[in-house]
Amino acid sequence: MIKDNQKYFNGLHVVIDAVIIAGSYMLAWWLKFESPISNVKEGDWHLPVQTYFGAIPYIVIAYLIVYKCCNLYTPKRGTKSGSELFRIIEANIIGAVGMTSVLFVIWQQHFSRSMIFIFVVLNIEFTALFRLVIRKSLRLIRAKGYNMKHVLVVGYSRAAEEYIDRISANPQWGYVIHAILDDEIPRGTLYKGIKVVGRIDNLEYILPENKLDEIAIALPLTQYGRLASIVALCEKSGVHTKFIPDYNSFIPSRPYTEDLMGLPVINIRNVPLTNTSNMILKRIVDIVGSIIGIVVTSPILLIVAILIKCTSKGPIIFKQERIGLHNKPFSMYKFRSMILQTVEDEEKGWTVKDDPRVTGIGKIIRRTSIDELPQLFNILKGDMSLVGPRPERPQFVEKFKEEIPRYMIKHQVRPGLTGWAQVNGYRGDTSILKRIEYDLYYIENWTFGFDIRIIFMTFFKGFVNKNAY
Repeated sequence: MIKDNQKYFNGLHVVIDAVIIAGSYMLAWWLKFESPISNVKEGDWHLPVQTYFGAIPYIVIAYLIVYKCCNLYTPKRGTKSGSELFRIIEANIIGAVGMTSVLFVIWQQHFSRSMIFIFVVLNIEFTALFRLVIRKSLRLIRAKGYNMKHVLVVGYSRAAEEYIDRISANPQWGYVIHAILDDEIPRGTLYKGIKVVGRIDNLEYILPENKLDEIAIALPLTQYGRLASIVALCEKSGVHTKFIPDYNSFIPSRPYTEDLMGLPVINIRNVPLTNTSNMILKRIVDIVGSIIGIVVTSPILLIVAILIKCTSKGPIIFKQERIGLHNKPFSMYKFRSMILQTVEDEEKGWTVKDDPRVTGIGKIIRRTSIDELPQLFNILKGDMSLVGPRPERPQFVEKFKEEIPRYMIKHQVRPGLTGWAQVNGYRGDTSILKRIEYDLYYIENWTFGFDIRIIFMTFFKGFVNKNAY
């Protein structure tokens, strides 16, 4: 029944989204060509209306597929409105890029790009408004005690506590946890107001007598042997059953599952960039972005090269070995910002505040991150990406992989010119543990939109940083 309701709700969502997409597109056409604010003058040539409106079915279908891929049809319970808005923006950016790419491939020069921009803006606004109305409506309904899901937790574990914590902190989700059953914890024990009311065997008597919507199985690892019998009992009662695995002690981040012909497989680590289509998309963006970056910054590159050559002895470009994708070393390029050093001096450690090795020009280009611009050529070559964890020198990799859990995971993706840690202030002489924490979050939560977000943040807060010495 729950699955049927969810399918109906999703189906209604799809229909309304299709109407919003088509309506936004037609409104964008009217604003561009027929409205009082239109900048198209009488007599100006443009494609006939049939051409524009004939594209609507294809655009609607393509956008709905993108919405599905961006997880916009997942259940609303347990999701934040901010994250949903970000996914809406991400989906529309992907859709706009797809539309303009198709127009380029078919060499359709006369299809209005400004109309596409208007359409994307309108579609984001109307879709976000529609989703907000749904959330507000559900919140009001749940505040009156309707549309609630009544839950019984089976098993007392750290996973059970985390589940109760999240439900208690988010009453708008509409969950009501009534009690906990466990064999090891004494009856009457309270956690956040939720009481342990008996042993797990009591399920046999509780299920027929209570109108429960869900059973949340959160057994501790020591009791996983009972899982099959508990699930069978719950399924026999017709109550929807969830499994909240207590594996955070050895799988510290969000896992994901894959289906091997009906066999569910839990992956210990979710790395979206191991997906071929994601890798191709990111590589295309890196190639295009690095070429644009080299062209746009070429005057700066030339000026800095002249200043370095005129103010200190040594090469303009400094090459240093770093560890990249799949633990492979590569030569990373930077503008030389220090005096010439021996290999021993160079490897002595990170640059610190007022480091005597840094030249006068070096202080300026390091503080503004201009010294990193030659890495655009590393990106073009494929050694690096526009966005990713910053690469480290081999001696630090050897040190950190022994001292910091999960450190080597960062080498499952290409290192980046900028990254999630850097735009949050963790660069230079800052906590390596916090940097790794932010790097791992990026690796496990990568999306195309996340990269765009980091690039924008880099322009506003990533170039000039007080921790860049």
